[in-house]
Amino acid sequence: MSTLLFYDKPVALNSKTHFNLRIKPTGEGLKFSARTNSVLLAGTEFPEACKHFPIVFAKAPGEQVLPMALLGFRDQENLFVDASGRWKSEYVPAYIRRYPFVLATGGDGQTLTVCIDESYPGFGADEGQPLFNGKGEPTDYLKGVLAFLRDYQAQIERTDIFLRTLRELGLLMDVAASVSLPGGARYSVSGLMMVDERKLKALPDEKILRLFRSGELAWIYSHLISLSNFSRLPSKAAMPEPVATGPITNTPATASSSPGKAAPVRKNPDQARPSAKK
Repeated sequence: MSTLLFYDKPVALNSKTHFNLRIKPTGEGLKFSARTNSVLLAGTEFPEACKHFPIVFAKAPGEQVLPMALLGFRDQENLFVDASGRWKSEYVPAYIRRYPFVLATGGDGQTLTVCIDESYPGFGADEGQPLFNGKGEPTDYLKGVLAFLRDYQAQIERTDIFLRTLRELGLLMDVAASVSLPGGARYSVSGLMMVDERKLKALPDEKILRLFRSGELAWIYSHLISLSNFSRLPSKAAMPEPVATGPITNTPATASSSPGKAAPVRKNPDQARPSAKK
């Protein structure tokens, strides 16, 4: 199984091996996401995510381009989660909400298998929501999780089509971001791409209409609007940690919370790239 961001011990969910497994919220909140500066976004998330994060396109191995929510400037830095695991924004990307469950690609590159992170502290045999009933069938809770994962996967596949369209139309251009953080430190983020609005406006009417009809034009402008959030990120680095007023819990997403409503170490610490992982 390929390396998965956040998942320390990913294993395939099995009704026999995990027959008695239960899951409950933990007091860690979303602390597991604290050491990444970006996460993958589905296109359907763009209209909401653009209000909170810069949405950029990150270069990945194999000439891939991935849409990412930029969460910080430095490697292993997430400015949207505090030390206690509390999320400091109104929108949590579906990539994070799906944890500790995930659909992972099998060895044939085609088969999708439901996996869990066995290291997640909320798993146990005594307390929480059961995953399987007495017949070894998924409980309603697990069915909700599976529906969320399938929907998320479908949205990611739809986003792949969107990315191919951007490349075919030649709309992506290389960019780099440089910011000054409180205290005077300067950081640059490389390996980024964005939509060239001049090329977008120069497209023939029939291609613009195709983008509009597919809903992709709204995604493009959500991306462009989101870039204003670059200027707001440094202020998050200077924000004091809020005082916790109650327990912080992490409850995995279910079908009721749809995806639209989901880093390599470098020698130069002043230059970071988004961690482009699915």
